[in-house]
Amino acid sequence: MVLRAPGLRYLRPNMYKNYIKRCLDFCIALVALVCLSPLLLVVTVWLHFAYKGAGAYFLQERPGKDGKIFKIIKFKTMTDERDAEGNLLPDAERLTRVGRLVRSTSIDELPQLVNVLKGDMALIGPRPLLVQYLPLYSPEQARRHEVRPGITGWAQCHGRNAISWTEKFKLDVWYVDHVSFKTDVRVVVDTVKAVLHREGISQEGQATMEVFNGNN
Repeated sequence: MVLRAPGLRYLRPNMYKNYIKRCLDFCIALVALVCLSPLLLVVTVWLHFAYKGAGAYFLQERPGKDGKIFKIIKFKTMTDERDAEGNLLPDAERLTRVGRLVRSTSIDELPQLVNVLKGDMALIGPRPLLVQYLPLYSPEQARRHEVRPGITGWAQCHGRNAISWTEKFKLDVWYVDHVSFKTDVRVVVDTVKAVLHREGISQEGQATMEVFNGNN
């Protein structure tokens, strides 16, 4: 099967998935970082003062393609407050007013363009989740790691955080089996719509989304 795409003539899905997608990701991420650098600088300074010098960026280990661990870069939307035993407080207690605004507009995701340049991530793909979830996936769910994780993805534009983990993983695996230029363009368009309407920012009853505790 071949796909007809504007400006890209005829692409075989495997050629796009294995070669062209990475090249496009790098070029788009580089241009986007240059164009968005004034905004990134303003947000960095704003968050630095909002968090009283505690830092504007959030770095955390996440599993990438084939489960390889990398450090994701995001704008900080939560404080680092902990309880008496040293454990982080629930998301709802750490999410700040500034953080809610940054998260609702998806500005917090923009620093991940650096991860795309480095090759840790793609623009489109399953969202990189927590390392602690790795042993909890079923073999089918673990297939989400057959491709690079993305800044946005098929699940992101079909419910984002408002859908269940089961639904999210099914959508992730569907994407793995249907990677194509046409699919990626559709994800971009649908993601823009979701961001503009601020849809699926959090799961009902949660500040973000409930913790994944496995399939049982």
